[in-house]
Amino acid sequence: MNYDIDQMHFLVLHIGEARCLASWNYKNICSPFTRIYYVTKGHADIVMPNSTQSLRQGFMYIVPAFTPHSYVCNEEFCHYYIHIYNESDHDILEDWALPTEIEADASTLPLIRRLHALCPGLELTQTDPRFYDNDPSLNRNILINKRRDLYARVESRGIIYQLLAVFLRKAQPKQYASDERITRVLDFIRAHLADKPDLDTLAELSCLSKDHLIRTFKREMKMTPLYYINKKKMDKAKLRLLTEPVPVKEIAYALGFDDMAYFDRTFKKFTGMTPTAYRKAAGEATI
Repeated sequence: MNYDIDQMHFLVLHIGEARCLASWNYKNICSPFTRIYYVTKGHADIVMPNSTQSLRQGFMYIVPAFTPHSYVCNEEFCHYYIHIYNESDHDILEDWALPTEIEADASTLPLIRRLHALCPGLELTQTDPRFYDNDPSLNRNILINKRRDLYARVESRGIIYQLLAVFLRKAQPKQYASDERITRVLDFIRAHLADKPDLDTLAELSCLSKDHLIRTFKREMKMTPLYYINKKKMDKAKLRLLTEPVPVKEIAYALGFDDMAYFDRTFKKFTGMTPTAYRKAAGEATI
């Protein structure tokens, strides 16, 4: 995989300090942005698809974008939350198996507090998923973020890099495929997602026939190349629908869809709703 840090263009969507009184209990969250938590008091749990992570005072936690999870809290729980997303076409955090928990050192809390001070107006005003983290909220925060002074945006990005580096220090590259030919195909798809990567091109790149490529890809990835391409496109579509105030048609075209009906069908296949309905629905994310 290509681990080019030039693809790390992270932007803060929300940041703040929260005090929850046994009220941090929300289910079936799956957001198109990454969450970082630093616990200052109390205890809670994050229930992941295959495990439950206990949240402890003095530790930092990360929940990557598009990770289904739920929160369980039965006592007072205080923490800092940071929601970030990558503006580049490919989020390289997807290529790493990140540790969920990292013990923070003495520099962590001052860094987070400095980042908070550099990002005024980005605190969450609601904890109920019916009221916050909807499309207008995200768009407003992106606009606030980009209107900050240049020094503040530069320093903020530097702090985000430092916080992510703590997790990346103990991360391992994800082994998507053991076959080098499929690894080349995956790299190409991610780099040319909007260019309609087709089977002929992918077969030539892998030095396989189209039929052989499909069989090998399915053996390695447990899905066909077309399904993988559309899955990556829909992940990007979900993020853009929530963070960019542009017409749905523009997002579809940017992802290589000339037929809006096909885009709608594909999106609904992966999310259970149309792009318009997804954008209108209140976000399910919580602090």
